[in-house]
Amino acid sequence: MSTWRDLVQYVSEEYEVISSEGDELRILFNFEAFDEDDERTQVVIIAREVLDAKHEWVQIASPVGLAEKVDLRALLTEIGQSSIACGAAIMGEHVVLRHSLPLKDLDIHEFTDPLELLAGTADQIEEMFFGGDNY
Repeated sequence: MSTWRDLVQYVSEEYEVISSEGDELRILFNFEAFDEDDERTQVVIIAREVLDAKHEWVQIASPVGLAEKVDLRALLTEIGQSSIACGAAIMGEHVVLRHSLPLKDLDIHEFTDPLELLAGTADQIEEMFFGGDNY
């Protein structure tokens, strides 16, 4: 997989796309596909980013809740102890977990494995710190 178009096609075939605009896809990651007893879902944003006007990257991000409604120190401590495939950021008013990968020569497992880890971690963080399944 070497182009944004290839990745968009793959994601569209494999996941439930809930919106697509320009260089951004939003999918509804369904955990039931992996565990039939788990009805939770997680919104995941997949976006094309360009570094230094020449290097294409793909960013995977998932909102977990409003930044103003959480103890950020506790949340960041938990992510630091429990996550290997994502970091946290505030984007707009939301805390998001995100991970970025260079698009050039991207192997599909280099995309799907972090996507699954990020979605699972975001879902756990959301439940733990925000008490629900809103995203």
